[in-house]
Amino acid sequence: MKVSDIRLSDEGRLLFICRHAKSSWDDAAVRDFDRLLNKRGERDAPEMGRRLAQRGVRADLIISSPAKRALQTACYYADKLAYPLKRLQTEPLLYLAPVRRLIRLVEATDPGVRTLFLVGHNPESTNLANILGGLHIDTIPTAGIVALAFQQPSWHGLAPGSGQLVFFDYPKRPVLPEE
Repeated sequence: MKVSDIRLSDEGRLLFICRHAKSSWDDAAVRDFDRLLNKRGERDAPEMGRRLAQRGVRADLIISSPAKRALQTACYYADKLAYPLKRLQTEPLLYLAPVRRLIRLVEATDPGVRTLFLVGHNPESTNLANILGGLHIDTIPTAGIVALAFQQPSWHGLAPGSGQLVFFDYPKRPVLPEE
């Protein structure tokens, strides 16, 4: 499905909840925060960015966890979506914050932002998608993306289950011919 096919109201919002791509566990001495993407992550993040571009996605704002693996993933998405890296923001809350705080972060987003990306971690990403979308996803795989549409004039006042699932995509999901 192309994002342009979505029938949002003139005031609708799109939220892309992204889990970082696969990271390396090769060096046990590296702090969790400092782990980089492994070979699979370096392959999957650009592929998922390409899929987003094929769907016609355009980002108004990309906010990433400052953890290195999340920031690398966000940079790949920004590149494939022609989003200026200088506009990419980092937010410490995306590194291990409870879902309530993540919802408050989204609600505080400028109303001029209609398409918002959050690049973070699990289980927080899965929990956020499940709560806002009324979904039952066991886990968002690494480099997985859940896109939710909200029919409201701003990000303020997000309610559980108020998001409509647009798509749930991840690297091992087969790409259908019409995509």
